[in-house]
Amino acid sequence: MKSPQISVSPRAHAHIRAQVKQTRSNFLRLGVKESGCNGFMYTLDFLETAETDDHLLQVSEDVTVCVKEQDLALVNGTEIDMVTQGLNSALVFKNSNATSYCGCGESFALTGATNSAAADATNNLATDATAPN
Repeated sequence: MKSPQISVSPRAHAHIRAQVKQTRSNFLRLGVKESGCNGFMYTLDFLETAETDDHLLQVSEDVTVCVKEQDLALVNGTEIDMVTQGLNSALVFKNSNATSYCGCGESFALTGATNSAAADATNNLATDATAPN
């Protein structure tokens, strides 16, 4: 698979940059794990160093996203945005490759996918994996 494509909105970029700085990290890892009522869930981790099986996606000069080899196909096409509702803000993930997602927005499904399989991606979901703005 060629390098996966992800896009980050300006608001999400500013939030990620601030979180990376606040946590004294160098990278954000975007991943997927088997979870929830629909099959998969996004994961976010802040890292000081990338691992050997991480693919580095340069979002900007000051934001680099790491994706593990096993998650490349699952995150390909993901759009990351920052949404504010009332006093709460959260990163929201959208990917047209998802086949369905649960009503609560916690998990999504991919046809014939498993976490280690080369499946084709993710959906709409909000996560509280990062601190509010």
